[in-house]
Amino acid sequence: MNVLKSMPVGIALGLLLTCHAVAAQPIKMAKHGLVAQSGQLRLDGQPFRIIAGDMHYTRVPREYWRARLRMAKAMGLNTITTYVFWNAHELISGQYDFSGQNDVAEFVREAQQEGLYVILRPGPYVCSEWDFGGLPAWLLKDRDAHVRSTDPKFMQPAQRWLHRLGQELAPLQYTHGGNIIAVQVENEYGSFGKDNDAYLQQIRQDIVDSGFDASLLYTSDSAPQPGSMPDLFKVINFGVGHAPERLPRLHQWQAGGPYMVGEYWVGWFDHWGGPHYVINTDKVANELDGMLKQGYSVSLYMFHGGTSFGWMSGANWDDNSYQPDVTSYDYDSPLDESGRPTPKYNALRKVITQATGVTPPPVPATPATQAIANIKLDESASLWDSLPTPVASHELKTMEELGESYGDILYRKRIDAAAAGTLHIDGLHDYAIVYVNGKRIGTLDRRLKQDSLAVKLAKGDTLDLLVQNDGRINFGEKLVNERKGIVGSVSLQNQPLLDWQIYALPFAINNDLKYTQGPCTHAPCTYRASFDAPVSGSADADTFLDTAGLGKGVVWLNGHPLGRTWKIGPQRTLYVPGAWLKPSGNQLVVLDLLTEGQPTLRTVKQPMLGAVKEVSTP
Repeated sequence: MNVLKSMPVGIALGLLLTCHAVAAQPIKMAKHGLVAQSGQLRLDGQPFRIIAGDMHYTRVPREYWRARLRMAKAMGLNTITTYVFWNAHELISGQYDFSGQNDVAEFVREAQQEGLYVILRPGPYVCSEWDFGGLPAWLLKDRDAHVRSTDPKFMQPAQRWLHRLGQELAPLQYTHGGNIIAVQVENEYGSFGKDNDAYLQQIRQDIVDSGFDASLLYTSDSAPQPGSMPDLFKVINFGVGHAPERLPRLHQWQAGGPYMVGEYWVGWFDHWGGPHYVINTDKVANELDGMLKQGYSVSLYMFHGGTSFGWMSGANWDDNSYQPDVTSYDYDSPLDESGRPTPKYNALRKVITQATGVTPPPVPATPATQAIANIKLDESASLWDSLPTPVASHELKTMEELGESYGDILYRKRIDAAAAGTLHIDGLHDYAIVYVNGKRIGTLDRRLKQDSLAVKLAKGDTLDLLVQNDGRINFGEKLVNERKGIVGSVSLQNQPLLDWQIYALPFAINNDLKYTQGPCTHAPCTYRASFDAPVSGSADADTFLDTAGLGKGVVWLNGHPLGRTWKIGPQRTLYVPGAWLKPSGNQLVVLDLLTEGQPTLRTVKQPMLGAVKEVSTP
């Protein structure tokens, strides 16, 4: 940490900040709120340092919010940082949902009850390895719309969203008696934007007009140059081992301080077909210790990763390849996916305690997990027996154009004349199974840059292309056109194939399916099982569904979407919150594109997230 020791000391404070700020010119805000003054952050006029951690309400079962927040307090954090996920709240344009798992205001209130401040990151774009970076898929229905820009087709719905969010959360700002002390403007725009000033000015104004005019506003970036504005604070984001070169960059962005690391990446995320990434605990602890001793404010990303339940895991575009993320967002964080403290938790708790001189509350005990054997998927239904009414179209349409956000889409064509050669899909997003007359003849995978297959077709044959959405890109300029299905065209021996029947197949439990007892003989298959928690165990104890024996698909438990499965790994278990289990009569539903027969599953006491590989973060 020699480079750190040679730097100006960033007086104890920091908070997700981004943008140019002069310490002698604090942002105007309500009296007694969080301000920047003379190189310091001050709360109620007193010097204040943020020691925070990210934890996202959508990634933690609502029943467990309180327990996880207590774990944060016990590690020594004084602040919780959370994104707000627009697409979780406005799945359908104009229809807002802040109930149940989406009750972000209750999450903020519970944080306050546990003695924690909140840093709010409402975007509207958030990244976070979350589908489309938190943006609603319906924004892509119009192919001319340009997200994260001043295009009215984006700005108008974004403005409506922020105003509606303000109704929920603006009253919970610190100066109004709540605990929200800062609000982020957009997210890492320096890694994306071109019309920087106009776009960020409009987003900032929309946030203020939504009622967030009593909190410190800031921007957050990992790029060499921040996406910010002169009168906003900036914070910097980086991974373990990068403090020596990144902190001087922050000093250039924000001369005079205060200084904060808005995201200190203490772990990393996994993608399908790769390893389970971890970051060395000693490296994290040593670097955090150096930053805290130098007076920096820090927010750990993630303190508790949790789970991208359902189909909300996103994807990256890296090395010119598509990399979809797994369901687990364990992130090798201090608190693991099921909310249990790890050795990293204990090490960072010690560092924070020594740096602050404050002894945190005792670490709460965590309940035991359970294992359940012999879950027989003894009811089944074939997709082919329950297809919906198709849409006839001369050209191909994407999921979004059919009003579908998440799921599968089936393109069907009756062949007019015999042909043999290369079938080519231009713009496969993301995984296709090719059938001729109902028989699977091959698969194509966007991850592997597969887009062509040799076929032989006779007149009157039925060609089916079943495409699964594996998650929208959530970072960088590629996300702008991240529609799903087939976004281009299909050709056979360089001749375009036109006139299709298109079936939208959204991820949803179809209660109209005609299940039969016994195996499924024609995949894709939907399976259903009923099971009880063991008599000898606790019915509401957490467990982990072992997906060995499944191919590729999604799983629901008692109506809750647990997430995606894929036999390529690395993730092999899905987190099953005990709060979602019942003593008896639990219903498990599995949609699987590849597996036929009558699988039997089990749950285990510990997660299996794949072969471990230590990674160096950017």
